[in-house]
Amino acid sequence: MMHTIRLLMIGLGNVGQGLLTILSEQRQALEASYGLRFAIVGVNDLRMGSVADSSGIPFENLLAAATKGDLRTIPAQKKDLTVEEMLAGLEFDVLVEASYTDLRTGEPATSYIRQALRSGRHVVTTNKGPIALHYPELQAIAEQNNVQIGFEGTVMSGTPAIFLGMKWLKAAGIYRIQGILNGTTNFILTKMEEGKDYATALAEAQRLGYAEADPSGDVEGYDAAGKVVILSNVLMEKPITMQDVERQGITQLTPGDIEQARREGKRWKLIGSLELTEGTIKASVKPLALPLSNPLAQVMGATNAITYATRYLGDVTLVGAGAGRLETGYALLADILSIYRKGSI
Repeated sequence: MMHTIRLLMIGLGNVGQGLLTILSEQRQALEASYGLRFAIVGVNDLRMGSVADSSGIPFENLLAAATKGDLRTIPAQKKDLTVEEMLAGLEFDVLVEASYTDLRTGEPATSYIRQALRSGRHVVTTNKGPIALHYPELQAIAEQNNVQIGFEGTVMSGTPAIFLGMKWLKAAGIYRIQGILNGTTNFILTKMEEGKDYATALAEAQRLGYAEADPSGDVEGYDAAGKVVILSNVLMEKPITMQDVERQGITQLTPGDIEQARREGKRWKLIGSLELTEGTIKASVKPLALPLSNPLAQVMGATNAITYATRYLGDVTLVGAGAGRLETGYALLADILSIYRKGSI
């Protein structure tokens, strides 16, 4: 028997388009393996407008309209609804929240998520802001309304860092987490090791699309700090805020620092770290010169990695993509499938 999951999407940038691409390409596989079909009943994008149709909007039509930059070119029952109107007026099962990230307030995404949870709808998101700043509150609302919130894509894109920590390693006694949680800075440090100075390496990262025109969120460690907060709140069950993270970026590293580390058999990495000692959590994001024997020292380019230090399994390291259109889009699908497998949809 085929089951249809109705999705309302907020944000149709790279991540949202990545999800739609996967749903389109994997349509038959999802039907065969899970007995699932997906219907997009509404999409709202800050730049492209909004459309809604209870019968479902074809994935291909949405992708074509996104390429043109205007969702209103799609034939649909309703257009130009606000997000609040869509949340209140449409029939849907899961809110897919993939709007822009604000690590200062978490808005407007946090308000959208609250409204969906309170109306008894599941939520999946790749937006770090709401999870880093408001996770305990949002999780409590989800539990009160017997729904779930999935956020795998907030830390390492589709690489299952949160799933591994929560579902497999939590009972193993995690006492320390260290990770390369930002691909932009890892790319820059890799290029500096190849002989480029910081400014040249940053310019290359910007040219390739790894770094924004204003790269401060990455190179000053804010992005990684948000992920450290999420890991602490979710996996270590130690509520912290962005202000609790000791933060230092990579902008002060020089070619001389890189060369000195090389001579010592070490390699600089921007490391997000959590350490639990006698019930107290210490959180930081800062450059560390790691010995080459450390698995994190071998992770190059824009790749991410995370090491869980556990009481019963020792160190467990996961390496994979930390960003990307399809990679992050897949995280949304994985969260939806996880909710479905629990019989909640």
